[in-house]
Amino acid sequence: MATIYRDISIEAAAEDVWAALRDPANVARMFAGVLTDARMENDVRWVRFANGDVIEERVISVDDARMRIAYTVGGGRFEHHHATMQVVPEVPAARGRCRLVWISDFKPDERTGMVEPLMDAGCAALRRNLGEHG
Repeated sequence: MATIYRDISIEAAAEDVWAALRDPANVARMFAGVLTDARMENDVRWVRFANGDVIEERVISVDDARMRIAYTVGGGRFEHHHATMQVVPEVPAARGRCRLVWISDFKPDERTGMVEPLMDAGCAALRRNLGEHG
């Protein structure tokens, strides 16, 4: 199983980043530039990428105490794909700054060439879009 791990700094308060991240329907705004649209139905969301691809994700958990969201990707492109995003306040507490840890585990390993550039673009979009609004 392949794992991609990203730990990025965001120029916004952890509480503000979590307020945006904890709403699964808000994903198109957070990832603007990578995603163009998102639609929620119960715990399933469909996201549209800038290239027109649409994927289905199931939101597994929204954990306010740990500022962590977990989701899976469906639709047959993966044998398995589970990811988490967690907002981590800076220690010592730095006003207006936090970290975001994004971990994606998936099979088959050959999908790394597709997933890694999307996660990197997503990290850049998060910094840009959340940092501006934090």
